[in-house]
Amino acid sequence: VDEVADSALYASRFRESAARALLLPRRRPGTRTPLWLQRRKAADLLEVTQRYGSFPIVLETYREVLQDHFDLPALVEVLAGVSKRTTRVRSVDLEAPSPFATSLMFDFVANFMYDYDAPTAERKAAALTLDRSLLADLLGEPEFRELLDPAVVEDVEAELQRLVSGRKVRSLDGIHDLLNDLGPLSGAEIAARSEDDTEVAVWLDDLVASRRIFRVRHRGSDLFAAGEDLSRLRDALGVVTPQEAPVGLLEPVEDPVGDVVHRYARTHGPFTTAEAATSMGLPEAVVRDTLRRLEHRQKVAAGAFRPGGTEQEWVSTEVLRRLRRRSLAVLRDQVEAVEPPQLAAFTASWQHVDRGRETTVEDVVEQLAGAAIPLSEVPSVLESRISRNRSSLDDLLAAGTAVWVGVEPIGTKDGRVALYPRDRVATLIREQADIDLEDLHQTIIDHLESRGASFFADLYAAVGGGDPALVIDAIWDLVWAGMVTNDTATPLRAYAARRSRRSPRRTLSARTPPVAQGRWYLVSTLRRTEVDPEEKALAVANMLLDRHGVVTRGTVSMEGVPGGFSRLYPAFASMEDVGAVRRGYFVEGLGGAQFGTPAAIDRMRAASGDELVVLTVNDPANLYGAALPWPDTDGNPTKHAGARVVLDRGSPVIWIDPRGRRLVTFSDTPEEAMRGVDALRTANVDLSIEQIDGQPAFDHQLAEELKEAGFTPGYRGFSPPTNPVRTP
Repeated sequence: VDEVADSALYASRFRESAARALLLPRRRPGTRTPLWLQRRKAADLLEVTQRYGSFPIVLETYREVLQDHFDLPALVEVLAGVSKRTTRVRSVDLEAPSPFATSLMFDFVANFMYDYDAPTAERKAAALTLDRSLLADLLGEPEFRELLDPAVVEDVEAELQRLVSGRKVRSLDGIHDLLNDLGPLSGAEIAARSEDDTEVAVWLDDLVASRRIFRVRHRGSDLFAAGEDLSRLRDALGVVTPQEAPVGLLEPVEDPVGDVVHRYARTHGPFTTAEAATSMGLPEAVVRDTLRRLEHRQKVAAGAFRPGGTEQEWVSTEVLRRLRRRSLAVLRDQVEAVEPPQLAAFTASWQHVDRGRETTVEDVVEQLAGAAIPLSEVPSVLESRISRNRSSLDDLLAAGTAVWVGVEPIGTKDGRVALYPRDRVATLIREQADIDLEDLHQTIIDHLESRGASFFADLYAAVGGGDPALVIDAIWDLVWAGMVTNDTATPLRAYAARRSRRSPRRTLSARTPPVAQGRWYLVSTLRRTEVDPEEKALAVANMLLDRHGVVTRGTVSMEGVPGGFSRLYPAFASMEDVGAVRRGYFVEGLGGAQFGTPAAIDRMRAASGDELVVLTVNDPANLYGAALPWPDTDGNPTKHAGARVVLDRGSPVIWIDPRGRRLVTFSDTPEEAMRGVDALRTANVDLSIEQIDGQPAFDHQLAEELKEAGFTPGYRGFSPPTNPVRTP
């Protein structure tokens, strides 16, 4: 709406609308007016009418552009698809313009043709003067009244008026506070707001006798008013003060009308100007001007709030917050939680597992930022998401777009690493581990601090030579402590592939070992000097939402976030306050504090999941064994690096150990288990099944199914058939 007035389309449509309304008279009827003269007359008319936001032709032009020419429903659909990640956004550089761009270039001359149709006045100011309430009626824009629950509005109004049990007065002092909060009330109205109406008359007499409240008359009714309110009622409503009132209670206040109107607003639900004026006995113009002053001070808000209403209404900002929170709570209660397998299916879909053609390496690194993944499983994690990548991880590392950082070692041949986009590493990177630095470690660190990124030959020379294997081991000690990293992925692959911790070579050859290739540098150069804890918590919370869509306590525990869920809870709560996430009970059995984006929650409820998905057990898309418990089984599935799990619509079917020898089934029938075995073979997983569900493979009920599938019985177990399994 702000930008429409600055477009050539708006100027041309305004001229056509004005001509249809006969606001551009012809000099001589029956003859055609030249286009340049029509534009000139339209420009003069536009310059005048833009000052009036409710001018019919101005509104009709906006309506025509926004409703007839702009396909706003399609725009909403596209943006919703982007939010739900069912539509991906790509920036593409082409040698020739696309058909859409060609049409834009074709219209380029028309843009200049109507360029001078714009008025000489500031068009931004014209957009600000537009009567948007009338425009909303023409466009049929959604209103706030569609979001508030009618029952909530009634309940809040009853609470504000002290008409519900627990809010009613119970003592003499309570009546005095009631009149201060709500203003003058009749005896019957006070009795309706009292727990014991039989004592009200006695309490009122005592309060009047002690001059804490007074009897006043307003609009033909006898009312009781608090003594502190007399001067305000006198100056705002013209109430005659009692003669017995002390002089100290009659001192004038700064803004009596504003106080009375504001009190009405904060003790009522959404109301119209006429309703407030009738209740207080003030002219509508006075009430309207006062409400506008209060709106400028952000005490009240104007809009369409009451469900079923038709007019513009006012509401206190405090009351609106309460209505919004209550309505949100009702929506939470109305939402039925899904079962955990549906969350597992959604997570795999959300992370684009087995949808590699739609995902690039940049997308994967962005989504898996900070996830601690075993080095041996990194290729599987990437391949499950990327099948046809234009660039590799090495390209991103060489370009400086991504970095990797060691997290912790796993034995002597493996370890956990985390990938980060370089622009987010400062706020997401984990704290460095504490290790006992020896002289060799400190020498390497000192060299990198003074010389910067260095090759292995430079580091080897800096430590004074010696056994190259010792230097390599020292470098990797610093890697697993999160202190040193490399600008290529070659050392990672070599470390995972080597068979022994030390190389048999004792002298430095002319060729650097693959496990030490590339340039090494300090991780501290990627950190900022100081990162605010709240900023870091907010960044981690956004990272988890981006990776999982729906975050539970188990998700945070699975990710190994320092401080756990309690540390991130304030960040999630602040995001909920601004409407960025929702909190509720979305997944059955995972606690009441669950957070997710609206698009992710809607997509999770509609998720069905791919039929069969093969994941490594430490893949961030696999929730079982961490965020979700393993189903009951006779076997013992673990999160051992290299093990794999097969999911069928989010439910685990098969678990296989890293060597392909120990199989655990979760299915009810052998047929379902065999579908999982076929999925493992399709994924080229080496199988030599010796044990199934904790017992020898020959004794398990799945043995006959394996034989029928072509598995060959051997001395220890079953060997797979030579013919590959092909997916239909």
